[in-house]
Amino acid sequence: MAAAPQPEPLTIEQYMQTRYRPDCDFVDGHLEARNVGDPKHGLLQMQVGFWFLTHPEWNLRAISELRTRVNTNRVRLPDVAVVADDDDVWEYPRTSPPMIAIEILSPEDRLSRVIPRLKEFLAMGVRHVWLLDPVERVAYTFTEFGLDLVEGDRINADSPVYFDLPQIFSALDRRSDRAR
Repeated sequence: MAAAPQPEPLTIEQYMQTRYRPDCDFVDGHLEARNVGDPKHGLLQMQVGFWFLTHPEWNLRAISELRTRVNTNRVRLPDVAVVADDDDVWEYPRTSPPMIAIEILSPEDRLSRVIPRLKEFLAMGVRHVWLLDPVERVAYTFTEFGLDLVEGDRINADSPVYFDLPQIFSALDRRSDRAR
C-alpha cells in the first residue's frame, strides 16, 4: 500500500490567514490537530476563565485558545492563556509570552504529546505552565525540571495570583450533587 502524499508545507502567513474549525496548531509548516476535548474539558476551561474574571484586582485576562507563536516555526494554542489586562491581546499571533499557559488534558491526550507543548511554552518565556487533569482532578506545574504534581489546594503564580484547585474542579460536579 502506497503512503499518502504529504501536503506541501504552509507558510506562517498562510496559516495566519486561514481559520480552521476546530483551530489547530502550526508546527514546522504543517497543521497539527488538537484534541478539542469533551464536556469535562470544556467545563474546566470555562471555570478557569471565570476564576480570573472573579479576581479583577489582579488585572489579568484569561483567553481560550489564543494563537501563540512559541518560536519562528510554531504556533500553539494553549487551552487558556493568562495575560496582563493592559497587554495587547489583539497582537495576532501572540509573540510575547503569556504570564500563564494552562493545558487541560482530554481523554485522548498522552503525556508524550503534551510535554513537548509545555516545553515550548516554557522556552518561549512563559513563567507559569500548568497542566490540569479533569479526570483525576489534579494539577501539575511544569518547569525546566519537568512535571510536578501540585500538593495541596493551590497553585501559586506571581503574587498575589493563585489558583484554588477545589473551586476550579468543582465545575465538574453535577449541580444536583452540589445542592446536597
